[in-house]
Amino acid sequence: MVNPWLAMASGADPVERSRTMGGAHSAFVSDGVVSPRVRAVVAESWRRSAAVLPGPEFMAPVELTDDELDRYRRTHPLARVMPLLRELLGTIADDGAHLLAVCDAAGRMLWVEGHAGVRRGAERMNFVPGARWDERHAGTNAPGTALALDHAVQIFATEHYNRLVQPWTCAAAPIHDPVTGRLLGAVDITGGDHLAGPHSLALVQATARAAEAHLTTDPATGHPTLSALGRDEALLTTNGHRLRLSRRHSEILTLLAANPAGMTGDQLSLALYGERPVPPVTLRAELSRLRRLVGGLLHSRPYRLSVPVQTDAADVERELAAGDLCGALRTYAGPLLPQSEAPGIRRMRRLLEDRLRRAVLVGDDAGALQLWADSPWGEEDLEVWERLLTTLPEDARHRGRVAARAGRLRATFAQRGED
Repeated sequence: MVNPWLAMASGADPVERSRTMGGAHSAFVSDGVVSPRVRAVVAESWRRSAAVLPGPEFMAPVELTDDELDRYRRTHPLARVMPLLRELLGTIADDGAHLLAVCDAAGRMLWVEGHAGVRRGAERMNFVPGARWDERHAGTNAPGTALALDHAVQIFATEHYNRLVQPWTCAAAPIHDPVTGRLLGAVDITGGDHLAGPHSLALVQATARAAEAHLTTDPATGHPTLSALGRDEALLTTNGHRLRLSRRHSEILTLLAANPAGMTGDQLSLALYGERPVPPVTLRAELSRLRRLVGGLLHSRPYRLSVPVQTDAADVERELAAGDLCGALRTYAGPLLPQSEAPGIRRMRRLLEDRLRRAVLVGDDAGALQLWADSPWGEEDLEVWERLLTTLPEDARHRGRVAARAGRLRATFAQRGED
């Protein structure tokens, strides 16, 4: 079976493949029809790109520069693995034919390294640190598509949606937080047609796995951790084991982690079920099932956790208190247990989101505003987009895109008001 993530099979002619894909790309741009010779992963990416981009030839926007970029990448989790990535891919990056690139989960290039001559060529298409290379801003490309699909992928020459990028071939693999499973970014190698073989995809996959393994060596408190942001079923990690909890058990552990002194049965029942009458045996049965899963972690009279459990929601609060707004935004993977209707969880969810959003709005930090605006929960937040527009300098390269987005949102909300 042909590997769908590979651009070409071993022994295929890259010149012929480039010609075939170039013709298919032109046909797609002109009439929207995708040739059956185009890989499904590329065809789907072309459609996503065409839906959000103005045309097939454009420059990826640069959003972070100078001190702002330096501060952001110094505190990014992937900074810890950069020495390892350089060790594994450094020879490739220095050979005069390739680039090593690492981006965050939003597709912002954090590091682009390699021979100066190759970097100069990449600069002509804004493949530079601080630029956005997710699909929404750069079209089909290996790091952007790897992030979109959360899978390693190779993109060959004329498979790129943006014509300015078609002289290049790249392979990229996503990197995850080994504890929470959260997507941190991607590692990429970019060069010429010689990267189209299976070796480049295998290399970035192995490098990403090595980076994730290295991240597990990070000194930790030794306490269990609970990841509940942006997921309906929380992930409990304890003693090196990961346990996906049911929705109700996720709610219980989240509430108890936030109340280390414990909760009575009545308090816990009110936080879970609200005012509706629920027999006490219902809560006791849930707690009994949870105790079978987590053992001595759960105590009773009052219901409490036997050791502190570190939660990603508490991490966001801690980073906000320390003044690390960008760190809090990176940790915030989404609303707390977003589908939960438990009153106690709904209150925690609302308070955390309100605190974080307010910090973004009053901080006058264009990078933080951009992070919030680009998130699923911020993409229709008109107040944030307007504040971002007033914060950006007049010569910011992506100011026009931000102004257009704010204008569309204003028009949309005005129309809703009239309706």
